[in-house]
Amino acid sequence: MFVYNKDSVLEDQGGGLRRKVLAYCENMMTVEVHFETGTVAPMHNHPHEQITYVVSGEFEFTVGDETKIVKAGDTVYKVPNIMHGCKCLKEGILIDNFTPMRKDFV
Repeated sequence: MFVYNKDSVLEDQGGGLRRKVLAYCENMMTVEVHFETGTVAPMHNHPHEQITYVVSGEFEFTVGDETKIVKAGDTVYKVPNIMHGCKCLKEGILIDNFTPMRKDFV
């Protein structure tokens, strides 16, 4: 029922990206993602619906054929199977929420 951030492991994904899986169940998942300036999350897609909340930093997101810059307090919605990716313009943290949960993350 309770997941404490201090007890979750921040895993190095390489290339300036670190990920911490927080609470999850079969139907949803929350993940904290840390980016160094200049880190690129390449264009990809997946069958999960996703909402990303920008905790800090500045990011250039491409979702489908649209590219926008987002900052702390902004959110980005991605429908299932849409191509998306981002570049970190200023070091920051994102909170990704997926439904259903990403089994490939655990």
